[in-house]
Amino acid sequence: MDLNEIVVKPLQDFGKNSIRLVKRCTKPDRKEYFKVCSQTAIGFIVMGFIGFFVKLLFIPINQVIMS
Repeated sequence: MDLNEIVVKPLQDFGKNSIRLVKRCTKPDRKEYFKVCSQTAIGFIVMGFIGFFVKLLFIPINQVIMS
C-alpha cells in the first residue's frame, strides 16, 4: 500500500468521473424547463396546503390542551 493507491488513484478516478458527468450534461430545452418549473410549483402548492391544514387541525387541539 503506497501513497499512490491510497490517495492519488481515488482522486484521479473522481476527477475523470466528474469530467465525464459534466460533458454529458445538457442544457434543458424550453419544454423540459417548463415541465420542471410546473412540477416544482405544484409541489410547493401541495406542501403549502398540507401545512395549512395541519396547522388548522392542531390549533383547536392546542387550545383544548392549554385551557
